[in-house]
Amino acid sequence: MNDAMARTDSSVESPRILILGIGNILWADEGFGVRAVEAFHRAFEVPDNVTVLDGGTQGLYLVNFLQDHDHLLVFDAIDYGLPPGTLKRIDGDEVPKFTGAKKMSLHQTGFQEVLSAADLLGAAPKRLVLIGCQPQDLEDWGGALTPPVAARIADALALARDILGEWGVALAPRAVPPAEGLLGHDIDHDSYERRADPASAAVHG
Repeated sequence: MNDAMARTDSSVESPRILILGIGNILWADEGFGVRAVEAFHRAFEVPDNVTVLDGGTQGLYLVNFLQDHDHLLVFDAIDYGLPPGTLKRIDGDEVPKFTGAKKMSLHQTGFQEVLSAADLLGAAPKRLVLIGCQPQDLEDWGGALTPPVAARIADALALARDILGEWGVALAPRAVPPAEGLLGHDIDHDSYERRADPASAAVHG
């Protein structure tokens, strides 16, 4: 009896949390969500109940991950119609209003469908927070993040840390870089930014 109560209490105290970055790094600021979750992975150790995932543009394939988790924290580029680099937190039922809004980047409708499918399957997140950054450029094919958006990555990580604290998760800064990144070495942030910047590529080439 006591063991069963202990397991129940543990499950209440340790919800399964998914930290997800979505977007397309090939379209400049469209890659904000992926670059933010990549930076999060480099910066923090997470406990066993937390999963960090580059969702990219996987769309409905992400439903499986939502089914396996209780809370969802999403990084994404969102067109709020505000100055470039504006960072905003959106909670709960408000999130689909932004992921399905008119001035969205290419992958956004897909994520709205992910949330709808999860809801139909009874797997809607119990807690849902979106950390969105206003893009400056979504049309630069192959381009890096623009300066106003890249400059907000650190702020997005700090906000994510605060949100996870609200959910009972204490993050520990990494003492050493992770053995493996979330992305392959040809498209991780440092490598890709050098390729996207001809001057930098020449220096490092």
